[in-house]
Amino acid sequence: MTHLLHLDASARSDSFSRRLGESFTAEWRAANPEGAYTYRDLVAEPVPPVDEARVQLATQSSLKGVRGIEAMDEVAAAGSELAASWAATRPLVEQLLAADVLLVGAPMYNFSVPAALKAWIDRVALPWLPLRGKSAVILSARGGAYGPGTLREPFDFQEPYLRAFFSSLGLDDVEFVHTELTHARVMPFLVQFRETHEASQAAALDAVRTLATRMRAKTPS
Repeated sequence: MTHLLHLDASARSDSFSRRLGESFTAEWRAANPEGAYTYRDLVAEPVPPVDEARVQLATQSSLKGVRGIEAMDEVAAAGSELAASWAATRPLVEQLLAADVLLVGAPMYNFSVPAALKAWIDRVALPWLPLRGKSAVILSARGGAYGPGTLREPFDFQEPYLRAFFSSLGLDDVEFVHTELTHARVMPFLVQFRETHEASQAAALDAVRTLATRMRAKTPS
């Protein structure tokens, strides 16, 4: 049985990244009627930001050569603050480890990722976290155009950051689907790019449907 973990990080309830996620999950669940599906809205259910205790958890996990959740339980038992921080972290790590495919709705905010997603990343990122063999799909919406050859390509710190994060934990199978120029729908000075945006959105919807089928074929039965 395959398992899809779906995270949303957009502050807008009707965002483009959420719409892409709905399309992907509908296709994936239709193709995987017996598959497991876990959803978390990182805005409605925010993850606690990293504090000193969480930093100490990571430090101690490295010092003690931790390689799994049970060993991390022993590290956290050394103090009440560590235990409280691990209690907030452990369920998120368990969700991630249980998933075969990670689906992330991640709009670009100020050239990077939303704070809600960054808090989740900072909370689950432990040196021993084994993500090799999993797949990730990042559904992105950007107000401007940041693709190859555009003037704003050098300002894209979203895709390179997420690729680097997942790769550092052994997950290199990462697919990105971008909806570009979403601001063309609301900002008068971008109105000439409205058709370009609509074409980008249509292409993104086609891409997520294709990916949902492909991810099904790649995950274990």
